[in-house]
Amino acid sequence: MGSDEQGGSWTLLTGHGHVLVEIARNPDARIRDISPVVDLTERTVQGIVADLEAAGYITRTRMGRRTRYTVNPDNPFRHSAQEGLRVGPVLELLTAMADFHASAPAPPRSHQPARIGNSRAFDAAGQARRQGDAPHA
Repeated sequence: MGSDEQGGSWTLLTGHGHVLVEIARNPDARIRDISPVVDLTERTVQGIVADLEAAGYITRTRMGRRTRYTVNPDNPFRHSAQEGLRVGPVLELLTAMADFHASAPAPPRSHQPARIGNSRAFDAAGQARRQGDAPHA
């Protein structure tokens, strides 16, 4: 986690959010695999995974010596500002964007990132929510 030009070192998602997104991206990831991606210690990630499981956001299944995680997309956000919204659509958007970003070649230095508001996925989710078609509506 680096500082931005305004001197802050915060991120938009919490550690719990980062871990949940990484588990959604890679359900077979080990704690030691998740830790460097989310820039948290293995012990911290282990505690977050326990919190997520206790709250019903994920389920752990032992498969031999490995653990596989399953995300429950129907769980609601925990903050009242997102009341009624489910984590599934947000996780789908973030994992798709992260997977695309990881596979795309590096943009030229003068390239401006696309605005999320212009994203077809973002627009489709917003349109479905306005029409009452989204699962969280």
